Amino acid sequence: MRVLVVNTGSSSLKVRVVEGDGADDVTADLDLERWDGEDDLDALGDFVGGIGSVDAVGHRVVHGGSELTAPTLVTPAVEQAVLALTSLAPLHQPRAVAGMRAIDRLVPGVPQVACFDTAFHAGLPEPARTYALPAAWRERWGLRRFGFHGLSHAWTVRRAPEIAGGAGDRVVSCHLGAGASLCAARGGRSVDTTMGFTPLEGLVMATRSGSVDPGLVLWLVEHGGLAADEVRDGLEHSSGLAGLSGTGGDMRDVLAARAAGDDRAALAFDAYAHRLRKEIAAMAATLDGVDVLAFTGGVGEHAVEVRAAAVDGLGFLGVALDADANAGAAGDAEISAAGASARTVVVTAREELEIARQVRELL
Repeated sequence: MRVLVVNTGSSSLKVRVVEGDGADDVTADLDLERWDGEDDLDALGDFVGGIGSVDAVGHRVVHGGSELTAPTLVTPAVEQAVLALTSLAPLHQPRAVAGMRAIDRLVPGVPQVACFDTAFHAGLPEPARTYALPAAWRERWGLRRFGFHGLSHAWTVRRAPEIAGGAGDRVVSCHLGAGASLCAARGGRSVDTTMGFTPLEGLVMATRSGSVDPGLVLWLVEHGGLAADEVRDGLEHSSGLAGLSGTGGDMRDVLAARAAGDDRAALAFDAYAHRLRKEIAAMAATLDGVDVLAFTGGVGEHAVEVRAAAVDGLGFLGVALDADANAGAAGDAEISAAGASARTVVVTAREELEIARQVRELL
């Protein structure tokens, strides 16, 4: 089956052609740093017109809410259901629908499938997905922990044990990029994750704060005099590595400034590593241990120092790195120290292959 995979970001567009039924190959790709929506068809139309026919289209959608919990054929009703969740992912939901509509104009009649980043976590055990909030609130607004990065975690959870030679079924997946989250999986199923109702919960990220005391947020509104929009903008766009280091939040810039002796960058790195190490241990606790620890995403795949700092102090979980293997890791690789009871691996993020797999299974 030949699948066109469409990944709309908040401003960008990535398109891949995936061929095969297991041993997949990406045979064509298009990356647009700026894409203006469903009427911006010039570059996208040229690309689609040059790749020949496709059997199906798969779309990455950030949020599926409580109802869209599996790959779903795109219909007008599904588009409206995705748009209805815009308040939970305002930068991404309308863009996903714009991608669906653009592709429908370019390849009408080809089945389109929506694949949701929240779907992998839809079956979280009730204690892991439930906030300790008043029942009336939870029932009225459907408040729960959704989790994100599910397409990346799903791929990583399957791929990591293969890289580690088939070791065990308890996997802690670390998706570390501009956004970052962890997932604890047993037997290929998500049982806990660090992001919750929104992508703000959990780890320190590039520009997002991660978890903060909700009382602090209330204090900023009630006593700091900030409006809700100011608090939201600060937590999402001016916090995390950016807020601590004074950089734009890119881990590469933080590492360079830290190496040059910048104290703010050093604190940013240490706070990031502290939260990451703490949450890895928490994920392992939900699994009663860990068989494979996996790093993926731009930071997870390329930042040697981050992997080393994350694992430092986790020897009680049986995790240890081979320094040379960690420094030389490229692509999918095992970086465990000899004799470590838990294996540590690097997994190349392949969301496009996970989307293609889900499309094939549905169709």
